[in-house]
Amino acid sequence: MTSVTAPDLTADDYVVIGLATCFVKDEDGVHPVQVAEPIPSAALEAIVKGIPTSYESACATTIAAMLPNDQPQLPADFPPQTQFCDEFAFRTIAAARTYKSRPDAQAHIPAGTTRQDWNFSLDRKRVLNSERIVRAEDNVKQHSHTHKVL
Repeated sequence: MTSVTAPDLTADDYVVIGLATCFVKDEDGVHPVQVAEPIPSAALEAIVKGIPTSYESACATTIAAMLPNDQPQLPADFPPQTQFCDEFAFRTIAAARTYKSRPDAQAHIPAGTTRQDWNFSLDRKRVLNSERIVRAEDNVKQHSHTHKVL
């Protein structure tokens, strides 16, 4: 499995998968969805320090447990309606590399355990399907002399 897609990793390499509450926007409004997504080591270290996060919980596991036969698998304690993030397999491999380069980050969640004591907050909603529409009036007006050589 990992020898083809990630020769530098093994099936037993450590990775953290988070359960995030995100939102989807449609004509009826904004609706919450639960999403499983890998958490890189730098993001985990920031979350542990107490920044507000959309992650309700996170479990420490292995690549093999999350991608048996290269097929995404939900952690056992995640709700069955949980969706996978975009490019779950690719992002799982990438996140595993961050823990391989910073093994001390693995101490935040021991392998095989789940942690839920975050600063969980939905004040800043993560909308998955939002579109940024840039309009002419969004442009910052510059002074007429900004680009002139004086």
